[in-house]
Amino acid sequence: MPWEVKNTMNLREEFVSLAATQALSFSELCRRYRISRQTGYKWLGRHRTEGAGGLADRSRRPHHSPLRSPEHIEAQVLELRRVHGWGGRKIERRLRDLGKTEVPAPATITEILRRHGLIDEQASRQRQHWQRFEHEHPNLLWQMDFKGDVQTLTCGRCMPLTVIDDHSRYNIVLSACSRTTTQVVQAALERAFRCYGLPARINTDNGAPWGSPSAPGQLTELAVWLIRLGIQVSYSRPYHPQTNGKDERFHRTLKAEVLDRQAFSTHEHMQQALDRWRHVYNVERPHEALGMATPITRYACSLRTMPDRLPEPDYDSRDEVLRVNASGVVRLRGQRLKLSIALKGLQVAARPSENEDGVIELWFAHQRVARLDLKAPKP
Repeated sequence: MPWEVKNTMNLREEFVSLAATQALSFSELCRRYRISRQTGYKWLGRHRTEGAGGLADRSRRPHHSPLRSPEHIEAQVLELRRVHGWGGRKIERRLRDLGKTEVPAPATITEILRRHGLIDEQASRQRQHWQRFEHEHPNLLWQMDFKGDVQTLTCGRCMPLTVIDDHSRYNIVLSACSRTTTQVVQAALERAFRCYGLPARINTDNGAPWGSPSAPGQLTELAVWLIRLGIQVSYSRPYHPQTNGKDERFHRTLKAEVLDRQAFSTHEHMQQALDRWRHVYNVERPHEALGMATPITRYACSLRTMPDRLPEPDYDSRDEVLRVNASGVVRLRGQRLKLSIALKGLQVAARPSENEDGVIELWFAHQRVARLDLKAPKP
């Protein structure tokens, strides 16, 4: 049995003193102190050569650690952690991508970070891994949102606009915006469309400027513009931000690696920081959900180009085409249907539902905007 924890030094000194009296055999003395004869001789030898100080515990750390990572590798690990705040797996992959040799395993890198006090154990325990649905190809779905308010030192609040490709996690738009208006978002999207092409669908939450909080279900000016470009517009379920989960996860990464790590004097200062980090995120930063690949290795531009002129909706000859009046209203089968003020002056199509008898659906281009149940009693 080992020494008891309580008063270990006193017990060792007492053992040495009693051994000197030789009142008991050495074996019996060791038995009473619940130590082996080998341990007893060790303490007698240390006391003989070093005095009472030799009875103190010594470090068990070896004088040489042949399996410990080289100092220059540890320095590179710590530098990547300092610059980006990454964990073991991302740092390991990035070092390999940089062509480094003697790269430690992710668990070893985590231990290096822990040894230097760079691991928040509570946050590490609380971390959760989510398995999310992923579209098969790039540009089938883009997710879009604003990353809340970020206060600058001299120019007031700033709201970063973010757009993420669902398949590759490639960041399409990262823009420091002073306003959240339709004009600001449309300008940013137009630049993206001319660079990367048009996606099949864009998903957002239900807030302005893409949704109509005061008139749920009605198209906004921004949504009408997107639909006329041939883009399907979809919205997250209310109070379910996980529907836009990849963009929400992007916001967490943006906050941890950029917004929480420095203060910004102006919007221009923030945009410069966002531009630098966007390159790191898309080109350098390994992504765990991509098998530690980078987003740029999974992304390709859309073959659908941004048109020079906004096309008008094209309807089938069998459709009943109606024009929306200045109040956003159409009249159908003697009933007044409020569609959206954003559709004023534009044409919509009324056609029988393929799935429900006695129901007429109203479409703006490829997007269904309303339904009229002819079986329901008139209001």
